[in-house]
Amino acid sequence: MRWDGQKIEADEGALPGLELPGLVRTVRTPEFAGVTFHEVRARSALSRVPDASQVPFRWTVNPMRGCLHRCVYCFARGTHRYLELDAGRDFDTQIVVKTNVAEVLRSELAKPSWGREHVALGTNTDPYQRAEGRYRLMPDVIDALAGAATSLSILTKGTLLRRDLPLLEAAAREVPVSLAVSIAVLDDELQQSLEPGTPTAKARLDLVRAIRDAGLPVHVMVAPVLPWLTDSTDHLERLFAAVAEAGAGRASVLPLHLRPGAREWFLSWLGRERPDLVAGYGRVYGSGSYAHGEYRAWLSARARPLLAKHGLDPDAHGRRAHDQRAQEDQQRRAGDPRHRDGAGLRWGKRSVAAAHAAAAEVQPSLF
Repeated sequence: MRWDGQKIEADEGALPGLELPGLVRTVRTPEFAGVTFHEVRARSALSRVPDASQVPFRWTVNPMRGCLHRCVYCFARGTHRYLELDAGRDFDTQIVVKTNVAEVLRSELAKPSWGREHVALGTNTDPYQRAEGRYRLMPDVIDALAGAATSLSILTKGTLLRRDLPLLEAAAREVPVSLAVSIAVLDDELQQSLEPGTPTAKARLDLVRAIRDAGLPVHVMVAPVLPWLTDSTDHLERLFAAVAEAGAGRASVLPLHLRPGAREWFLSWLGRERPDLVAGYGRVYGSGSYAHGEYRAWLSARARPLLAKHGLDPDAHGRRAHDQRAQEDQQRRAGDPRHRDGAGLRWGKRSVAAAHAAAAEVQPSLF
């Protein structure tokens, strides 16, 4: 969503090149030193995923653009270039906030054409980054989706999600709700170097416990796994053990992606912090965005038995979810009224357990 589609009035404090009509205001505050918030009135809230994408969902909501987590590897960095901002420091410090996102979302969800398809949050930048504490956009977003009988999933590194657990518990009684926490690095020093604006692994493990204690299923994304930095058997073993102890139902392992924008920023970090690994990353990634097939196969083979050992095998979860849905379909065909689809509901009125299992399969996994 480019700037010229969002402006309603000029703002003299806007960045050079952004003095177009429609930017509501530019905000700087001592609480967020070095950060500029650009508050905009968005024309749309729902974003359709391109049909060519391989992700298993078609709609997303992103309340903000740019991210205070400042992860050096973040795949979404390149999207800031659409705003005529850079994918490095600007992505970390120039945050676009859609202040009316819930209002617009309610309007879009109320249209007769809305098919109540699954909506994913956290697919571009984290909806629970620290700025959410200032703007409080997510409670109304969750309420809007649940009120429109629309299932949702959230992927986050932000422990601020704990604030909204009562609201998510209530939403889960109406629609499928799937929650995932990203935890990739146990070592505090390395984690703060790679993800300087994020909560520690311990804090995120505590979030997993809180989600579990709230009675909601939680999935951990062990992503991105970084060659030579976090892919050792010892690190994966310790991480999976901690994730299982915290109460996650399953975990997925994904290697680092180096898409344009993220690639340059991450390799710059690597050259400063671990120049001894630059040549190795060149071999694993070449000039592309993805690790070569041999590395992906090697990582999968290393992680698979460790996941199974700790009861986190995502493949086993998928088989259970598939069997559960097959049983539901059989009951529905037999005329069981508890399993008839509601008007236009993609997921129907499933049991809470079945709803969670179905939603978990469309949990976003973008890094």
